[in-house]
Amino acid sequence: MKRKAYVLVFDGLADWEATHALCEINKSDKFDVVTVGFSSEPVTTMGGFRVLPDVTLDAVIADEAVIFILPGGDVWEEKSDENLIALLHKLRAAGVPIAAICGATLEIARAKLTERYRHTSNSPDYLKTTVADYKDEDFYVDELAVTDKNLISASGLGSVEFAREIIKRLGIYNEADTKVWFEMFKHGIFPK
Repeated sequence: MKRKAYVLVFDGLADWEATHALCEINKSDKFDVVTVGFSSEPVTTMGGFRVLPDVTLDAVIADEAVIFILPGGDVWEEKSDENLIALLHKLRAAGVPIAAICGATLEIARAKLTERYRHTSNSPDYLKTTVADYKDEDFYVDELAVTDKNLISASGLGSVEFAREIIKRLGIYNEADTKVWFEMFKHGIFPK
């Protein structure tokens, strides 16, 4: 049985933010991509896609997880989810990489996963003004995507960088092929 690349799906998720990474994970045939919902009800993304979650939060198995991906979306600015935060702590304790982009970085900050870990987001002020007890600005890095141990974080403007970090972390491609992939999707440079 293949290990699972879990991706959280919810109404209003920014569907483009994780698609580069999910496409490469899926194409690699190394892992199964599994959508995770807050419930088993279908969700509609910002782009209008209807997605039926494969499983709910309570069915995520840490021992089977190769990564847990949290896309951005307006929901993160409105509320937090205690069950998700508990799952994130369980996954971190099991050594599972957690990847969050754009608004989802608010949830990893609320979960205190950014404490003493290099991380990024849309800006440090975005984290400070939305997460009342965010105190990790000394570890904030002004880059489009950052990896520190098993935490991958990205700005909403860094979906290609986010994908690159996930591709590297999961060993989808070797270093040279990852560089070629990045140059193609970031800069439109095809290999010669």
